[in-house]
Amino acid sequence: MTAPPLVGVTLDSEEPGGYSKFPWYALRQNYTAAIAGAGGLPVALPHHAGLAEAYLDRLAALVVTGGAVDVAPALYGAAGQHASVTLKQGRTEAELALLRGALARGLPVLGICGGEQLLAVALGGTLIQHIPDSVPAALAHEQPNPRDEPGHAIAVVPGTLLARIVGAAAMAVNSAHHQAVATPGPAAIVNATAPDGVIEGIEDPARRFCLGVQWHPEFLIDPGDRRIFDALIAAAA
Repeated sequence: MTAPPLVGVTLDSEEPGGYSKFPWYALRQNYTAAIAGAGGLPVALPHHAGLAEAYLDRLAALVVTGGAVDVAPALYGAAGQHASVTLKQGRTEAELALLRGALARGLPVLGICGGEQLLAVALGGTLIQHIPDSVPAALAHEQPNPRDEPGHAIAVVPGTLLARIVGAAAMAVNSAHHQAVATPGPAAIVNATAPDGVIEGIEDPARRFCLGVQWHPEFLIDPGDRRIFDALIAAAA
């Protein structure tokens, strides 16, 4: 029997309060459920940047998750920082070390929501710091309805890895972000957009599996969402 590929999943971090009087990690169960459901063996990755290479020695793929965190504007050359930006230095340092190491090794990488934005930065791209201030007539990308329901549609760019995976020209996705990719990086391309023009997905076509999506496919709202995890595990096997 073939062992399932070990898939690292990054954690969010929270300050004392709520669950614990001490700092704690957080991860919604549906991230690991989606990976396990596709045949992977998910393992949570704490925020130890110095251990990134040791983790990557053991991993077959990396998933960088979303959460209550933004990428520091200085990391992509922005001069100022919007008041809405939330930073978690330890988390970002660890995720960047994991991402850069995974890319250098050619490991399959999936960036989800904030993970897609960090992937874009790792690939040399830039971000929109606050969509309502930068995109005229923008959709409600912080959707008012529950996150397990679709918030808007996206158009999938033909000929991309994402298009080959989901097998569709459009998807219905949830939306839980105030930032977005502005430019995907010199070698990366856009693979999906929202009706207001906001970038909803990126990929690096020179790599075997390097995919970022702005929505949360772990909720499995659209048929294409499950196919994304199936493709990730297939690439990791």
